[in-house]
This record gives sequence, C-alpha cells and structure tokens, in this order.
Amino acid sequence: MNVSRRRFLQGSTAVGATLAAPAVLGGGEEPDYRIALVGCGWWGGNILHYAMETGNVEVVGLCDVDRRHLKQKQKQVQEGTGDDPALYGDYRRLLEEQEPDIVICATPDHWHPLITIAAVEAGAHVYVEKPVSHTIKEGRAMVQAARRNDRKVQVGTHRRVSPHNKWAIKFMKDGKMGEIGMVRIFVHSSGRGWQSAPNQEPPEALDWDMWCGPAPKRPFNPKIHPRGFRQFLDYANGTLGDWGIHWTDHILWWSDEKHPQTVSSIGGRHLRDDNTTAPDTQTVQWEFDSFSAVWEHRHYAGNRSEKARLGAYFYGEEGIMHIGWLDGATFYPRRGNKDPIHKEPQLRGDDNHNIPGLWADLVDSIEKDRRPVCDIEVGHLSTNLSLLGMLSLKLGRGIEWDGEREVCVDDAEANQLLRREYRDPWEYPEV
Repeated sequence: MNVSRRRFLQGSTAVGATLAAPAVLGGGEEPDYRIALVGCGWWGGNILHYAMETGNVEVVGLCDVDRRHLKQKQKQVQEGTGDDPALYGDYRRLLEEQEPDIVICATPDHWHPLITIAAVEAGAHVYVEKPVSHTIKEGRAMVQAARRNDRKVQVGTHRRVSPHNKWAIKFMKDGKMGEIGMVRIFVHSSGRGWQSAPNQEPPEALDWDMWCGPAPKRPFNPKIHPRGFRQFLDYANGTLGDWGIHWTDHILWWSDEKHPQTVSSIGGRHLRDDNTTAPDTQTVQWEFDSFSAVWEHRHYAGNRSEKARLGAYFYGEEGIMHIGWLDGATFYPRRGNKDPIHKEPQLRGDDNHNIPGLWADLVDSIEKDRRPVCDIEVGHLSTNLSLLGMLSLKLGRGIEWDGEREVCVDDAEANQLLRREYRDPWEYPEV
C-alpha cells in the first residue's frame, strides 16, 4: 500500500487490545486499515467477521463470482460496521479501484496464487487461506512476490497461534520427550455424503467461467460449488491438501526442518463411488534427516473405536504427544506410573478456531515490520509436504526431493508435475 494511505495503530496498547479483547463492531473510531475480501463464502465470512470485530478496519470491497455470496456478505458488513463496500466479480478491478491496505483471499485453492500475487503487487498486505497453492512452483512465486514488494502475507494455518498447539510444540522443543523418531498425522471421517449429483447449468448468479479461472473448465456440478471443491483435483488436492496442511505444518514447526529428503505415497478411491476425484484412502511417508513422518486419511470408518480421529502423534524416548483439535493436547509418559499431562483447548467462536489471534498477528507484523507467524514461506513449505504427497500418488512411486532447489532429483517426469498449464488467458506465475 502507499505510505500516504497507511494509517498505523497508535502505540503498542492498540495491538495488545486487539490480541486480548476485540472491540465492539462499529466502534466509531477512525479505521486504521482499508480491507477487502476476495472469496465471500462461509470461511471468508468467518475471517471477515473477526477482522471487523477489532473495530479498526473499514471494509471497502467485496469480490466473488457468485452474486448470492456477495449479497450475503454485503449485509454482514452493513449490519456489523455500517460500511457499504463496493461489490465486484473480478478481483483486478477491486484492487485497482479500492486500493485496499489488506486483502483477505478465501477463494478455492486454485485461485490463491494469482490473487495473492496481484494484491501484493498492488501494494496490499494479504491474509491468504491454506493451502497456499495448487502446485509447488506457484507457492514459490508467491513467496518471491511478497519479498519483492515488501508485503506481509499471513497464511491461514491458525493453529500456530492456538494455545494448546503452542504448548505442545514448546514441550517437545524443550526436550521433555527426549529424541523424537516418528510423527503420525491423520484424519479419519465417517464416510457420509458420497452421493453423486448430475452436471447441470450453473446458477444464474454464478460466473462459472471465472470460478474455474486458470484451472480446467469442466461442466458445473453442485458437488463442487459451494464448499465441495476440495474433493476435485482440478481445483484442490483432496484431504491431504485441506486438513493435512495443518498437520504437516506441525511437523516443520516442531522440527525446524524445511523439507524431507524422500516422499512416497499410496492410496486411491477404494470405497467412494461418487463423481469426486480425490482419493478416499491415502498414506504418505516423508523421510527427514533424523525422523520419519507418516500421513493417513480415510473417508470411512472414523468412529469411537479409535481414541482420536484427527491430529498428530509424536513418538519420543520419554513418551507420546497427541496434538488434537477439540480435545486439546496430551503427553503420555513412557513410564506407566506417571500421569498424562493435558492442555485443554482454548478456541474462539462458532467455528472453534483461533482466527482472531492470527489476524492480530498480521496487524502486529505490519506495525513492527516483521514476518508474521504464518509467513508465506512457512505456509509454502508446509503446503509443499502435502503437494509432494499428491505428486507421489499421481506418479505411483516415490521421489527424492531437493528442497533447496525445489526439484525432484534426476526425475524429469516428476518435475513436470511441479507446475501445470493454465487455461487461457491466465498466465502461470513464473519464478
């Protein structure tokens, strides 16, 4: 953003208040940031709500290819703050006409790179949802664009500000589990909602061509929009690219590693017979210098027979740490005569996440000119673990990964999958 448009918070107490107790909506004070939301669905509305809750923003623009979502979010803003944001179907016009200070990008995954890059090049800081990209080279282009334009980009891996997750990571970093040799991350769901739906004409309020954007354009299907896109591989990377990114992030957060040496994955569509395309069963193994990590997901057989249906288990010399979601985090000592140590979750809102803390950290990073806690490169590296797992699954074999150069070693076939061709007239963001 232009320095002349940038209205900084006055003093450290403003940031502290944002972290501790959000202000009442529409507090009436001069706003510090002009913000815009691109992607006005359910999750974008969550992020927008918490940004407005701080009381120090003006919502100047909303953008979505579905006019129904635009109208819903326009009403949310008008009732929440009294702002009357301009409405757009094309993010490029929004950036040009409104010049926001911060852009929230909460679109389907395949749109994250182009919107984020355009926003930072227009001078805005960005809050972009995870995973940062659909392919690995897009993510690296996002990192370079943020650095080149000196903008802060926060990724929505909000567990980095969640108290029980932070407690568990610190517990392990402090050496209280001894050496850790293996990590298992997983999500098991119950298997409901597999019915197919026939292709049909898109709703009149939806610009389907723009929704598909740089990705392949296929016939509209109500299983894709709204909210179903993650199970269609043209637009996302399945459960590993959705839930998995939160837990791959825990692996790098705890270990301070940046990348594995080898990756292998198996899986497929063993039980699902609907018209989605993502695997219903998948395991991935990442081999690092001093430990192994494994992912597993199933779209079936998630029930109370297993103690936890999602999260991360860290296996160390002195015991096991489980980091979950609604169940908090628990360390189970190796010796049976010692009681487990448990940290209850502290979650916010109906969505039971910690978006307010992540938004506050982005604002603080802007004020103090530092990297945000979920900086774009942090998000890129964690996203890479998911994308490499999907790459191995598509190849049907393992790969050796050179994380410094971000290429598969002596593997032309695999390296072709680090990017993909964009649909005209969109241009792939070259590194």
